[in-house]
Parts: sequence; structure tokens; C-alpha cells
Amino acid sequence: MELVMYSRSTGCPFVTLAKRVLDDYGIPYREIYIDQNAEAKRRVMEWTGFLSVPTLVVAEPGDDLPVSEPAFLERGRSPRGLDRGSMITEPGAEELSRWLLKHGFIAELAHDG
Repeated sequence: MELVMYSRSTGCPFVTLAKRVLDDYGIPYREIYIDQNAEAKRRVMEWTGFLSVPTLVVAEPGDDLPVSEPAFLERGRSPRGLDRGSMITEPGAEELSRWLLKHGFIAELAHDG
């Protein structure tokens, strides 16, 4: 599996946090900028109801879509930090670490995560 992060090219504290966690674990990921890709922007809006970044998905290598349909999100509900199976949006460090563990990107949680 491959990790794909829907992001944006301008600064965002949630994106910075996610990149730090991924870098700390040494996890490779592919970044797609929603402010430079209209289709990616449409997808994130459809998936989350907002232009929420980062939205991270577990994808087949080379694919941009989640391997499975993300868990339902009630319209208008914030996606922040929710583990939706193949997707997580705007996670905190611990939420992201646990999601990465669940999907086999890491073997164990770091002491501070």
C-alpha cells in the first residue's frame, strides 16, 4: 500500500504536524496539492465536506484513491481526527500514529506518539 496525503502548497499547521510525524517514522508518502489540482480539490470536498488538509488515504501504489470506501461522515460534521478506515483528516500526532499502526505503515508507536 501507499500513503497519499492531500495537502496544499501554502502553510498549514495540520499539514506541518502530519509531515513531522511521517518524517519521524520515516514513512514515504506522495503529496497532492488541492490548491493546484482541481480534481484533488473536488475529491477532498466530496470526502470531507470541507477543503480539509491534510487528508491522508491508504491507496494502491500509484493510485490517488482510497483502497476502500471511507466510513460515512455525516454532512456538516467535522472530519478532524476521525479514523474513517482508509482515510484520516487533520489528525493530531497520536491519532495519526495509531492510524499508521493500524494500516501497517509502522510496527509500533513511538514513545512520545
